[in-house]
Amino acid sequence: MNTVAVKHWIWRDTLGVYLREAGFQFWGLVRMPGFALPTLLFPTMFYVFFGLVFAKGGDRQVATYMLATYGTFGIMAPALFGFGVGVAMEREHGILALKRVAPMPPMAYLFAKAAMAMLFALIIVLLLFVLGAAFGGVALPRSEWWLLAVTLVAGTLPFCALGLAVGVRVGGQASAALINLIYLPMSFLSGLWVPLQFFPHWLQELAKVFPAYHLGQIALGIVHQDGGDFLAHLIYLLIFTAVCLGFAQHGWRRIQDR
Repeated sequence: MNTVAVKHWIWRDTLGVYLREAGFQFWGLVRMPGFALPTLLFPTMFYVFFGLVFAKGGDRQVATYMLATYGTFGIMAPALFGFGVGVAMEREHGILALKRVAPMPPMAYLFAKAAMAMLFALIIVLLLFVLGAAFGGVALPRSEWWLLAVTLVAGTLPFCALGLAVGVRVGGQASAALINLIYLPMSFLSGLWVPLQFFPHWLQELAKVFPAYHLGQIALGIVHQDGGDFLAHLIYLLIFTAVCLGFAQHGWRRIQDR
């Protein structure tokens, strides 16, 4: 067998391991109604109530605005809970130790968690798109539907990093409480539930601290709802992701060294 064939076989086998681990992570959580149902139903129900039912006269602009903000709200949950609670629980129950001695690449586990979060995010985004288009009168060019979907799915990554930073350092029971204390207040204070213009000025300034605000603004910019400076929001999210990964790195190495 020549060198090229060997490299191809190794690459294909490694890719298969990554994809199988991602499948295990996804289907494992699908079989957990306590995770899957709230993750999929909360953002869709909130969007139906506040973006469609309570929108004045079926206002298309409101439905479009909230499609972006509730899309941002929705994709945060699988990332934060999948990493923050999932990693903490699996670390506590010894599953991470088992995976460490398994014959699989060290990064396959983290890749699988991220892929799981992005796949759940894609399902949430598609559900919201169908509701917005069918019942809210949301009409966007095809390119903007695609761009919004890609932005929201990719937007899970900063929250995966934040969840990982929590999951490697906090116990299983405490992680669920802590993630909820992060997820819900951050969603509200970032203007994902109520537009920021209804907030006092100091709360509008506080919103800029949160990654959810910046992702929400990028999404709003895509649907022409005045999202502000795209590059500034993107740079913030990249820096935030790098800081969270740096904070998580020490805890992850400590887990691996045990």
